[in-house]
Amino acid sequence: MFLKLISFLWIMLISISCHSQESKIWENFILAKDKGTEPILPDFSYAGYKYSEEEIPFLKYKTFDVTTFGAIPNDTKSDKSAIKKAVEAAENNGEGIIFFPKGKYYINTKEDDQSSIEISSSKIIFRGENKNTTLFFEKDLPPSDPKKLWTSPSAIKVTASQKNEILTTIVADARRETYNVTVKNASKIKKGDWVILKVQNNSQDIVEKDIYPLKLDPAWTSYIDNGVKVNEHHQVANVDGNIISFVEPIHYNIQSKHDWKVTSFKHVNHVGFENITFEGNWLKKFVHHRSAQDDGGWKILSISKAINSWIKECRFVNVTNCVTFSSSAACTAINVTIEGNLGHNAINTSGSTGILMANINDIAGMHHSIGAGGGSTTGTVVWRSKYAAHTCFESHASQPRCTLLDNVEGGFFQGRAGGARKNLPNHGRYLVLWNFKETDEAENDFRFIATDTWFWRMVPPILVGFHGAGTTFKKDEVQIIESLGKPVTPESLFEEQLKLRLGKLPEWIKQTKNNNY
Repeated sequence: MFLKLISFLWIMLISISCHSQESKIWENFILAKDKGTEPILPDFSYAGYKYSEEEIPFLKYKTFDVTTFGAIPNDTKSDKSAIKKAVEAAENNGEGIIFFPKGKYYINTKEDDQSSIEISSSKIIFRGENKNTTLFFEKDLPPSDPKKLWTSPSAIKVTASQKNEILTTIVADARRETYNVTVKNASKIKKGDWVILKVQNNSQDIVEKDIYPLKLDPAWTSYIDNGVKVNEHHQVANVDGNIISFVEPIHYNIQSKHDWKVTSFKHVNHVGFENITFEGNWLKKFVHHRSAQDDGGWKILSISKAINSWIKECRFVNVTNCVTFSSSAACTAINVTIEGNLGHNAINTSGSTGILMANINDIAGMHHSIGAGGGSTTGTVVWRSKYAAHTCFESHASQPRCTLLDNVEGGFFQGRAGGARKNLPNHGRYLVLWNFKETDEAENDFRFIATDTWFWRMVPPILVGFHGAGTTFKKDEVQIIESLGKPVTPESLFEEQLKLRLGKLPEWIKQTKNNNY
């Protein structure tokens, strides 16, 4: 009887010790939302297509079958011209599905020119047939500047052709995680517009606050010369006199003395890529910065100046760079696998706001895996995703801020975040790792303010429920560390913030959680 009692108590003790803890920082977020005070955590729930309130739709635009424009799958001859003709026809129509019947389509063959396939209109979707469609990029595209290895163009480019313009200036301070700004003249702005809140200022006070507790390094010339840069993309919810209200919260404390501006945001929308394998011919052993081929020869897809656009149910095989979202907002990459030969970049953001990367599986383990790039990108969310243990998440300097890695599994170590020395730190304030599972070897007293190398500097992050290998951290180099070695409740910050905002969890979220990618 005594032994049974001891066994029961031991089982209960194990059960209690393994049970996740309720997060105190989450309680702070709920309380702050209720009282209208400033929360510690950013609200990441607005990331993704239609702010993740809706599932990405299966749209039924007019179909433009590439085979009717001259493409012949599997014949090893170039289909590039036929694809461009299909895109042109769809754009002239005002919308369209560029449809690829099953088979392998050849692009950038030896006979091809070195141009990109460009999309500059809204409502254009590349759609494969039941995941049996492959776009094969035979040759790499050379860099536009041979001295700059990273300047190879993307094989497929999405962008709006119009230029943004300054609309007005901000004349009053506004706190982060609020929704309103007061401007000098709101006459050019109306409900439903998309705008950008911008600042570029190298005043000592704004720079020091931006990187605190880091000290400005003389080698960080981008900060010294140009200062703090912010480019937050927002949709206008209402205009009342000269007060503009936004759908989503501001993520940066605005002080009007720093010359904040509101510009227009010209964009395309509802551009999508679905059920396609993008396959390159990158078969060499990757060496970082060895050649233009290594750094970007098979740079496949760039989505720029876009909103409510997506990549879903796609594969990338033997490429050097998969996808970059630049100067975009409210876009989603979901159910994507990266396979084959190791390359340079997986999926990243640059100068964008609210990009969601959901259910991404980087099996190849790209040198820079999924995460936030540069260009003062804000509000990137990597949710329920995996990458190989031999690499680490991306954080490519040039002032990324407010990034959430939520239920991400993979390697975790210094040095793999990228960026030129002049553009450091690698990440600014509010890098949040929530229930991150480390799969490489443990480290003791892991540092974010490193002293033994120049290429790893981060403003102290927020670590909640970090577990897996057993890594420990220097407490003076993290903003908050909670429940080290054990996951917390709620399991997913992104899900709980979305649920709190909407009152319930959208069905597509539940389905994605059960999708074993």
